Order: sequence, then structure tokens, then C-alpha cells
Amino acid sequence: MDCMQQETYNYDFSGTDNGHHRLRLVNFEVQANHTSHETQGLSNIRLVVRRGKPFKLTLLFHSQAWDPHTEGLVLEVCLGDLSEKIPVQFSSEWSNPQRWSATVYPENLQPQSVTIHICSPVLSSVGLYDLLIHINTLKHRLSYTLGRFVLLCNPWLKDDPVYMPLDDHLQEYIKNDYGVVYTGTNSNICRRPWVFGQYEPGVLEACLKLLQVSPQHFRDSLKDYSLRADPVYLSRVVCAMVNCNDDLGILEGKWQGSYKGGVRPTDWSGSADILRRWFSSNCIPVRYGQCWVYASVLCTVMRVLGVPSRVVTVFNAAHDSDGSLKVEEYYTSRGEKLGLSKDSIWNFHVWAECWMRRPDLGAGFDGWQVVDPTPQEKSAEQTEAVKITMKTIPAKYFTSGSTSCSGAMEDGAGQMSPSLEVTLTMDRVPSLGDSIHMCVTVTNRSNSPRVLMELVNAQLKEYNSTPQGSFWKVHKKVHIQPHEVLTLHHIIPHSEYDTVLAGDDIVNLAVVIKDVMTNKRVLATQEFNVNPPQITIEIEGGDSIQMKKKHTALVSFTNQFIKPLTGALLTVEGFGLLQSKQESRLVLLQPGEKIEKKVSIVASSPGTKLLLATFSHSKCPTIVSRSFHKVSVTTV
Repeated sequence: MDCMQQETYNYDFSGTDNGHHRLRLVNFEVQANHTSHETQGLSNIRLVVRRGKPFKLTLLFHSQAWDPHTEGLVLEVCLGDLSEKIPVQFSSEWSNPQRWSATVYPENLQPQSVTIHICSPVLSSVGLYDLLIHINTLKHRLSYTLGRFVLLCNPWLKDDPVYMPLDDHLQEYIKNDYGVVYTGTNSNICRRPWVFGQYEPGVLEACLKLLQVSPQHFRDSLKDYSLRADPVYLSRVVCAMVNCNDDLGILEGKWQGSYKGGVRPTDWSGSADILRRWFSSNCIPVRYGQCWVYASVLCTVMRVLGVPSRVVTVFNAAHDSDGSLKVEEYYTSRGEKLGLSKDSIWNFHVWAECWMRRPDLGAGFDGWQVVDPTPQEKSAEQTEAVKITMKTIPAKYFTSGSTSCSGAMEDGAGQMSPSLEVTLTMDRVPSLGDSIHMCVTVTNRSNSPRVLMELVNAQLKEYNSTPQGSFWKVHKKVHIQPHEVLTLHHIIPHSEYDTVLAGDDIVNLAVVIKDVMTNKRVLATQEFNVNPPQITIEIEGGDSIQMKKKHTALVSFTNQFIKPLTGALLTVEGFGLLQSKQESRLVLLQPGEKIEKKVSIVASSPGTKLLLATFSHSKCPTIVSRSFHKVSVTTV
């Protein structure tokens, strides 16, 4: 008979089988199994093991132990409606690694207990299994439901398709619960901390739930369970489920407009909060995500399932809607970028990569496989470099198909003329609060003087190239002599952008030089992001702390701007260090004044943890600055 038990590590079976009870207790040997299987911290409520490697459990009986000569023990593992019975062998030899096996070694048979070593095939399906045992005697058969365990991929095992041979890589791509996501522009790359959080409570359960609510599972659960042995299949299912398009996926995307009713994508700092919100809401999509959020959540899920994963950023990622190998960007005759193109060059695009062998592709296809969960609105995507020429658009606007910061004159037929060249450069990458310095260089290669109109403007731009309105512009007439090189300097003071520009924003600069006599124009562009002001994080006594011992951290931000900041907010969080976010607020933060927060941190587990801090104020719609600090946690 079945005996349903509470989900704990040890199960008491007293009085459960109508007077015939033999089994008193089962011990899942959790600490030893988790250590052996490299699954420490993934769950506090159930056993988590990796496929293809033995794990053990101990059965305690009321009277004498199991007699292999007169009684038969049969284990049964069930994944949904799939099940397999495993006769328990009394032997001193290892069993066949290609099949489920259960073995009792002579030294593990005690007067009132027996320890069974169970091993799954190396290509077992990933999921949450039920484990039962049947005791067969000459007089009767007793059956018990022992409990449940989670089976994951095993990158430590050579025969597993996700096998990763180097220990340093296993630490980085499976065990590490934090990382850095690269954003910004290719000329000024920013580092965004991200806590993958695979050891946070509830994350494992959310990842298992994700598999259970996939369209593949709803269509054919038996087929889905069988295919979960293949990491390629797993990656495709999870990739589709990270976004909520056409299924019960985790994240809803939003790239512009108001983020009311959700969280601005730039405000997320970790996967655990997103996964727990989705799980606790019964699979209602979490608002909102963009590419790095999708990729980071996908990376978390794959690491939990045992597939080595990493987050990768590509800069100037071209999306070509018609497959022409040309990406058209539209500008007005005054140099203002327009959002008319179906093509785009994203400043950066973030995806996840999973490590696995691909026998379906033949020899030589072992290694990192791209998995991109971001919903794609383009009909085609070109990843190779593309060369795009400028062409005339009658009356209203013209196009530039390049992010190059230089241009050449277009003639009336839309052909390029080398007689006038323009470049736009930055003196240096500015920090938030500094003035922005730029230089326009005009070279007249003709034998005639020219009267030119210079039109320069700056506007904010989403990382996927969606432009906003201009926040600064200059229009003026200039004269240039034959073969002269003219240098024009411009400065955008902080007061011109302090209410519109924050640390995560990208600025699109453009200059149009127009020949007054011929009306011919040339466009040059430049894009950049500003460096945010610094947040200081200090751990009293140093960056190495002892687990479960209280330590103090001091976090501070100094207003380096020339204006006071209203509604100043300093936020501190740390997975595995703080129970919840800590905040410090000031109604008014004067120039040179400091806002700070002292927090007590207690590490619950060893390893490297992150303290994360952000600063914002009421006049800016987004976070002004973010910072992270590594903390090394030791057991002694």
C-alpha cells in the first residue's frame, strides 16, 4: 500500500500498513548526497542529485533488517506517468550505468537498517521524481512512498552531453550565483552586476514549475518527460518560456513608454525575485524585461537544471528586416534621428549561451550554443558586419546606414561626393555631472570656398535604437576656405541635460553640414553613454567575513553635482547577506553632502557574495548610479 508522507528529509512510517509495518524510517542522507553531487544550497526541502552518479538512502526497520535471501526489495521511480521498477541487488560490484540500478553492498547491511545506492542512467530525464519501495515476502507485499527527489544534468560526468572538463569553468558557469552583464556602447562598456540567485529559496521550485507549464508538456506530457534527457531540448523549452509570448512564460517585455504597473527593466538586479514573483502569482508574467533581463533569467534556470551557462553581450548588433545586408537609419535634414526604420542597430544585445555536445549536428559541434530568449520583432537577423550607404529621401529626411562618426557629401542624385568630409568625435567619455565636449571637423577638399550651415543636436536613445526628442541643439553658419580643415568645438553643460540624462542612458549625437549654395548635406553621428557617479561600499574589518557572524557595511553617496538633489534615495541589497532591501532617504541632498546607510550583514552560506547599491532622486526617472562590492564568506 502507498503511504503518503510529509515532504521532509526523514520519513517516519510507524503505524502506516495495518499492523504489517516493517519500515520505520527512511533517511535520504541529504548532506552527504548534496556534497557528493555538488548540489549544496539548491534546496532546503528536498533531495537534489545529478544523473549518472550514485546517491544513497538508508532504510530503518522495526525489527530485523531486510533479508536478501527471503525478501525482495524493488524500488520504483516515477516521473509523471513514466515509471520504472528497479530490483535491489545485494552485490559488491557496480551496476550497469546505462540503466537505473539499486545496490546494497555487504558492509551496508546492518541488523535493523540497510543503505541502498541508487544510480540513474547518464541520459535520464531532468525533473521531480517520486520514489517508492516494494517489499515482497512469501506472505505479503508491502509498498511505501518514500518521498521525492530532483534529478539534474551532470556536467561533472564525462558521458553527460553537458560535461565540462575544467574545474574553474564549472565554478564559473554552474556554481557561481552572481556575475556581470556588459551594457552601454562599444566605446564605453558598462558593467552591470547581476545575482543569478540559484541558491535562493524558491528558485529551484520555480525552475521545475517552468518545465511543467510549457506548451510541450501540455501537448504531450509523456513525450515531454522523455525528451527532457536531451539538454538541447531543455534549452529550447526554457528559452521559449523565459518570455511570455504565446505561453505562460516568465517575463513580459517592454522597450519604451511608461513602466507603470511593473518594474523598469533597468531596476532589476537579480533573477531570484523575478522567478519567485512568477511562481507565487501562479505563472502571471512579471513586468518588465529587456534583453539582459531575459538572458540572465535564462542563465539562472539553465544553471539550476545543471547545464553550464553564461551571459554574452554583442555590441552594434544589426537587425536587418529584409535580408538586404543594409540597415537604414532615418534622420531629418537637421540631424534628428527618427524612429521610422524597420531595421536597427542595437547598441548592445545580450543573450545566454549553454555548454553542450550536439551529436545531432555531427562531429565538431561541441561547445557553447547560443540561446536567445528575447522576443524578436524582426523577420530576419544578420549577425555579420554590414556596409550601409547614405541615400537621399525627398523633402523630409535622409538616411544613414552606418554608426560611423564620419560622412561625405551627397549630391542631387543621391551619390556620394568626396569634396567635403565631416567627422564628429568626443574629447573623452563624460561622467554624469560633467560638461560634454565634442569636436566637429570639416575638411573642404575642393578648390572653392564654401558657406556652410552646421546643425548639431543631441537626443536620448533606447539601446534598441528607438530615439527620443532632442534635449540640446546648435544651428550656425560657418565659412570654409579651399582645402581648409575647420575644427568646431561644442560643449553641452550639465545644466542642459541634468533633468533628462541618467547613468543608463545612451546619447545620440549628430551633425549635419549643409552647403548653403547647393543644399547638399553630409551627416556624421556618434553615440555614447555617460559614466555614473560612484557609490562607496566598505566592509568594517575587510572584505572577508565569517559565515553566520554579524558584520557591518557602510554604503555612501556624495552629491558631486552643482545643484541640490531632492528626494535622494540610497538602496542596499545583498542576496545571502541581507534579508531584505535597506534604504536611506533625504528630502534634500546639498552639493558636497553625503547620504549613507549602515547595514548589518550575516552570511548564510560560504562563497563569494555581492552587496549591491543604487542611488536615485526624484528629478530623475531612472537610477542615477549603481555599484557592487564582492564579499568573501568563510566558515572560520
